[in-house]
Amino acid sequence: MKTRILACFAAAAVTFPTIASAHPGHDGHELTWDFTSGFGHPFSGWDHWLAMVAVGVWAFILGGRARWLIPATFVAAMAAAAVICRTGFLPSLAEQGIAASLLVLGLLISFSMHLRLQVGVPLVALFAAFHGMAHGAELPSGANILGYAAGFVAATTALHLVGYYFASRFSAERQLARAAGLFVAAFGLILLLR
Repeated sequence: MKTRILACFAAAAVTFPTIASAHPGHDGHELTWDFTSGFGHPFSGWDHWLAMVAVGVWAFILGGRARWLIPATFVAAMAAAAVICRTGFLPSLAEQGIAASLLVLGLLISFSMHLRLQVGVPLVALFAAFHGMAHGAELPSGANILGYAAGFVAATTALHLVGYYFASRFSAERQLARAAGLFVAAFGLILLLR
C-alpha cells in the first residue's frame, strides 16, 4: 500500500515539474479557450494542487458537516476572490498567503487537528481567497471570466474529491497521513522562505 502512495507521489512529481509557477509573471498561459485554461490553472503549480488536495483530506479528518462545508467554502471564496481580483484588486501578499495556506493545512492534517467550524470555515475561506486572486490574475486576455471560472472551479472540486478519497481510503494509516501533512507543510515553509 505504501508503495502505491510513493508511486502516486513520483507520478505527480513527473507530471507537475514546475514549482509555484501558477501566478502572475510566469510564461505558458497563452491558452485562450476559457474553460480549458481555467481547468488547467490549478495544475500548473504544486502550491495550488497540493493545497486543494489538502483541503479534501482535512475535510475528511474533520468529519460531519465539515466534509462538505469546508470544500464548498473553499470553492465559493476562491471564485469570489477571482472575480474581485479582476477589478484590479491584488494584495501584495497573495503569494505569501498561498504559501501560508500550505503550511497551515499541512500541520492541520499532520496533527489531525479538529477546529470548530466557526474557526475552520473562515480560515479555509481566507486561504481560498489567496488562491482565487492568483486564478483571477491569470485570466487570459480576452477570455470569458465565467468559462475560465467554471474551469478552475471544476478542477478545484476534483482535487478536493481526490484528497477526500485518499483520506478515506487510507484513514487507518495514521503515519502516512502525518508524513503527507508534514510534506505539504514543509513545501509551504520553503515557499515562505524563498
